[in-house]
Amino acid sequence: MQRVVDMNNETTVEKHEFQAEVQQVLHLMVHSLYSNKEIFLRELISNASDACDKLRFAAVSDTSLYGDDAELRIEVHIDKDAGTVTIRDNGIGMTSEEVVENIGTIARSGTRKFLDALTGDQKRDSQLIGQFGVGFYSAFIIADKVTLVTRKAGEDMAVRWESDGQGTYTLEPVEKEGRGTDVVLHLKEEEKEFLEEWRLRSLIQRYSDHISFPIKMLRPATKDEDGNEESPAEWEAVNQASALWARPKSEITDEDYQAFYKHVSNDFNDPLTWAHNRVEGAQSYTTLLFLPKQPPFDMMMGGAKDERKGLKLYVRRVFIMDAAEQLLPAYLRFARGVVDSDDLPLNVSREILQENRLVSKIRASVTKRLLDMIERLTDDSERYAEFWKHFGEVLKEGPVEDASNREKLLKLMRFSSTQSKEPSVALDEYISRMKAEQDKIYYITADSYQAANNSPHLEVFREKGIEVLLMHDRVDEWMMGHVREYDGKSFQSIAKGDLDFSALEGEEEKKQREETVKQAEPLAKRMAEVLKDKVEEVRVSHRLKDSPACLVLKEHDMAVHMQSLMKQAGHAMPGSKPTLEINPQHPLIQKADAEADEDRFADYSLLMFEQSWLAEGGLLDDPSAFVKRMNQLLAG
Repeated sequence: MQRVVDMNNETTVEKHEFQAEVQQVLHLMVHSLYSNKEIFLRELISNASDACDKLRFAAVSDTSLYGDDAELRIEVHIDKDAGTVTIRDNGIGMTSEEVVENIGTIARSGTRKFLDALTGDQKRDSQLIGQFGVGFYSAFIIADKVTLVTRKAGEDMAVRWESDGQGTYTLEPVEKEGRGTDVVLHLKEEEKEFLEEWRLRSLIQRYSDHISFPIKMLRPATKDEDGNEESPAEWEAVNQASALWARPKSEITDEDYQAFYKHVSNDFNDPLTWAHNRVEGAQSYTTLLFLPKQPPFDMMMGGAKDERKGLKLYVRRVFIMDAAEQLLPAYLRFARGVVDSDDLPLNVSREILQENRLVSKIRASVTKRLLDMIERLTDDSERYAEFWKHFGEVLKEGPVEDASNREKLLKLMRFSSTQSKEPSVALDEYISRMKAEQDKIYYITADSYQAANNSPHLEVFREKGIEVLLMHDRVDEWMMGHVREYDGKSFQSIAKGDLDFSALEGEEEKKQREETVKQAEPLAKRMAEVLKDKVEEVRVSHRLKDSPACLVLKEHDMAVHMQSLMKQAGHAMPGSKPTLEINPQHPLIQKADAEADEDRFADYSLLMFEQSWLAEGGLLDDPSAFVKRMNQLLAG
């Protein structure tokens, strides 16, 4: 930072450099994102609206912040002689430190995420600007210099920020009449079209008509034929300036809803669907809820501190909170929208929200409404398949987190199966195809579709023509650990516990299986002795038809592929041992049975265990020993 003292007025001008990532964005604005230039007005008006919202909320507990100017508004002013467009608000304003924090650094801007998300498509990338919180920088698409003058509500001194977008900016204390922020855009020579009043009016009506504060422009004075003034110049509202959700649905068009969605979500796509409802009774509130077409960029980012989850909360049209996550379960965090309550106190805090009984009722209502919206999407299989591709993995968290809606959520689930590679199989559809004697919903979890589809556990099911659900999202193993049944049918992992096919077997088949088990008993005991440190037992399998061996876990054990992931993440795993099942009809098992050399027999036994462990998605403790053992046996 450089300090320059102006000896004429004795003020100190500070010269700062933008952070490196911000400089990248500025360069992008100036040189690349020119295909959708008009977004600058939408972004700057959106910022001004947020500033007014913040002041209105702060004034709930300190009305003196309004001073003698209680009418919150946004003004757009054109100065053709100076070649400038000014976007002015009388909202909360900023201190010098807040200007540096919000504009000069990466701390609040989300700039790094923005740069990572760029696609190279100019129009698409320009629409990411608002989504990643870098909307202020869009001013440099049409301006070669930007001057910002801002005064925090309740403060006496203002600050002027100025930059030409070339990597540095200046800060200096100044005087300003009234609170709020003025953003002055010094237009590039080739962008003078934005000095036309009709052009800015049409952009405001297209992009910002839903803003709930009046956006005003100066209507020029009118003169008669003799040049005498008929009416003076005056400020008039260009937008409707009323909360969209508070207006009658009959007055709101689809285009209004779509524009409002883009405002609350910072998404460049139209929403997939929406629902607008007013609840009257002991408690009264309005909800306007949207399901997006594409997942928000932060949907899978866990508990990041700066993450936006939840709905915008208003109390009697007063903005309270930008992301009230208490109103939305985590598994529906992709939803966007507004809740406006008539009954919550205006000074409500996050702590009060956490404990408030009304909030619990609103949350339950919002959850039901969103699940109903999702269920309606299932009527169009193509549309739902697209939704499921983007949001299915998150929705699968629901049956664990929300027991009261578990059955409804399971109805919405879609899976791959041995009859469908695409995750399109609903549980109701699976049940409708179950064999008459079948009383369980069979499934297997794995770390990929290929691993699930090629699992040796499927062999007997394919032979008997029994459909198995193939679950290959990471969340599936966790989800199925909490789900026991659906529609009266219990779930059964084909890789865990004993399988009972007695209802599906004839008498001859049962006798043959019992005879095979009896004949292979000595071999099973011999292998169990070799593998006693690794397996609970070795037994004859009735799952296997083509493979020599497989591992079977206890009913409540974690799948092998998940155990490996947890170990890699540094978590200690309980010392439970699996069961090794062998197929006595397989040539490798017969070869092992015939092996008289105890060392080679031990190698065969270890090889059966290790390859079965790998087939389950596990990692070997000593891969080189496995390779050496396999090579020796192959060499004879």
